[in-house]
Amino acid sequence: MITSSLQTSVAVFALVILHVSTLDTFKAAVYEHAVILPNDTETPVSPDEALFLMNKNIDILEKAIKQAAEQGAQIIVTPEDALYGWKFTRETIFPYLENIPDPQVNWIPCQEPHRFGHTPVQARLSCLAKNNSIYVVANMGDKKPCNSHNTTCPSNGHYQYNTNVVYDAKGKLVARYHKYHLYREIQFDVPEKPELVTFNTTFGKFGIFTCFDILFHDPAVTLVKDSHVDTILFPTAWMNVLPFMTAIEFHSAWAMGMRVNLLAANTHNVSLKMTGSGIYAPHSPKVYHHDMETESGKILFAEVDSHPRNSSTYPPAMNWSAYATSITPFPGPKNSFRGFISRDEFNFTKLSESAGNLTVCQKELCCHLSYRMLAKEGDEVYVLGAFAGLHGRRRREYWQVISTQVKTSVWVCTMLKCRSTDVTTCGQPVETALTRFEMFSLSGTFGTEYVFPEVLLTKIKLAPEKFEVLEDGRLVNKNGLSEPVLTVSLFGRWYTKDAHSISGGTSNSATAYLMIPTLLMIITLRDAVMV
Repeated sequence: MITSSLQTSVAVFALVILHVSTLDTFKAAVYEHAVILPNDTETPVSPDEALFLMNKNIDILEKAIKQAAEQGAQIIVTPEDALYGWKFTRETIFPYLENIPDPQVNWIPCQEPHRFGHTPVQARLSCLAKNNSIYVVANMGDKKPCNSHNTTCPSNGHYQYNTNVVYDAKGKLVARYHKYHLYREIQFDVPEKPELVTFNTTFGKFGIFTCFDILFHDPAVTLVKDSHVDTILFPTAWMNVLPFMTAIEFHSAWAMGMRVNLLAANTHNVSLKMTGSGIYAPHSPKVYHHDMETESGKILFAEVDSHPRNSSTYPPAMNWSAYATSITPFPGPKNSFRGFISRDEFNFTKLSESAGNLTVCQKELCCHLSYRMLAKEGDEVYVLGAFAGLHGRRRREYWQVISTQVKTSVWVCTMLKCRSTDVTTCGQPVETALTRFEMFSLSGTFGTEYVFPEVLLTKIKLAPEKFEVLEDGRLVNKNGLSEPVLTVSLFGRWYTKDAHSISGGTSNSATAYLMIPTLLMIITLRDAVMV
């Protein structure tokens, strides 16, 4: 009886301590890093040369980590490819790789640097976390030996993975994630299946994935819908492509559509259009950075809800088609036409007046727009567009190096500015605008629950607190007049309708390559860089 009472008291005490130590909010940091790149080479460098380059990049990350800790941040996210860049073969990446164990081994590399072989990068990252009492999220390469007699084992006897690692404030390895959806990353292998990696802290439950993963259901959606994480950690090497796929635009939209915190750290390389990091809450961006003018890195800070679902600002679940299916389509326009955005054929109709109500449809998707401009600029043309189909179906001739193709099912309603008064330029990249909208309301008859609301303003800026999504699926502006608008979009993904097809190509791992998606939506081969 005494033992039972003692056990009960201990359990209650533990619960009280857990409750007291749990934080309602936390301070997050993300760092956009201008990577010091290796020299181009067709032959591998020595391990010492590889470590020298990685340490040069870590020297920069160390300053950001110390600054984050001094500012009171509990966690900092650094970008994908931040230690060594992205232009490699399987052979030339190998000197940069370390064996990264499963976090279940209970390892603090800072204290036991040789426990799992030669791991100087992991030891240094662990010490940076431990010495600054901050969670550190980093991206590096993992190598795992395999039996060369196994037909799936690469010829060098190792699987090689694009990997995220997380060290807690004591330097302990608490998470390891192998990127599943590779984008033209011939130096890495694909894991056997998507990994659902989560870990708990006193400031919420976290999940993690990398860059291209965000465009697919697993692991990205599953972490939010099934694992119920509070915050996603997102290292990325993302190249911006207008009109829908700039980093700040899509990542903030994904956080809002999935109703989850997203901490996104991008690499910074102006020549490759890589920029755009942010801390995004379910209801609105907290802070973001987009810089195509300088070559400098940038650290961002924001206070974030540890458990956003418990917050008063947490948005309700949306029925994305409720409004659009409840109204009669607006009278058909006389000036509708077809046009292309990255080879996807949209149905467009022109916003001919300074105010109006329009509907444009494609297949099962009908997009409705009500709008009122403050003043219509004579040399600016806006259109309402609809697309429902498989993105990438016209692109197959471009992809020969990877053996599997994924055509992604995309449903889009968009109001966008055309590049010029020539309507054939509608959908082409444009970065500035003059036209302001006093009111807009965009909705669509979406057949999917996964819709991401985007509003992008002139000079590639977001509109925090200037728009909202109503429960019936309408994307509307609020608080009056907007700044000049580039695009207002509802970007839907119907994951179950994605189409896979097998084409020619060779692979060191046949099983892995059956799962590689080859197409990043909206990015052309001319601009292709791994993300």
